[in-house]
Parts: sequence; C-alpha cells; structure tokens
Amino acid sequence: QVQLVESGGGLVQPGGSLRLSCAASGSIFSIYNMAWYRQAPEKQRELVAIIYSSGGTNYADSVKGRFTISRDNAKNTVDLQMNSLKPDDTAVYYCKMVVRESIGGPAQPYWGQGTHVTVSS
Repeated sequence: QVQLVESGGGLVQPGGSLRLSCAASGSIFSIYNMAWYRQAPEKQRELVAIIYSSGGTNYADSVKGRFTISRDNAKNTVDLQMNSLKPDDTAVYYCKMVVRESIGGPAQPYWGQGTHVTVSS
C-alpha cells in the first residue's frame, strides 16, 4: 500500500506565495507521473500541473508563469511552488502519483488527502 501526505497549505494574501509538498511512502518500486489537482467549492476537480518521469511538465493555462512543479525521485516527493496567488486559486489541492509497487506489478494512481489553500485579504 502507498500513502501520500501533503503539506504546506494555508491562508495567504493575494500576490503572496505558498509551497505545497507531497511525500509518498509505503511499498514503492517506481513512480511515474506526479501531479497536483485542485477543487474549488462547487467546481470540478481540475489538473493544475503534472510532471512526468522524464522531467517534462505541463500546466493549466490559469497557472502558467506563476506555479512551478518539481519532483525529487530519491525522496519520492513532488512540490508545487505557487507565486502571485489570486483569490481564484482558493481550493483544496490534491497530489496524485502513479505508482508501481513491485516489479511486474500494475501502475496505479494514488491520491493525497488534500490541503486547503485560501487566498484572501
């Protein structure tokens, strides 16, 4: 079994910055994609940023130029640096990793429990 634990959420003023972190633990052979999603009240969960095992990245248009996703394969972690935050960034942020637990086993998605980010003056 694999567990993902997020940290770093909180309350920040517009224009401010936050850094989210997500650490995976448990039975891990390899991790493929790592991603951050968010869900605002009464809205669908949306992809914010994704980083592939190759290191390539993609971002939602709404966060391009403001957010940066990074990963540390040795520590099984993924971070999201969020700058120039706006009230529209307010949401619960979830990390997701696609993990293979053993050689020859299937690669499966795992989700964190979510961390709240509130951008407000």
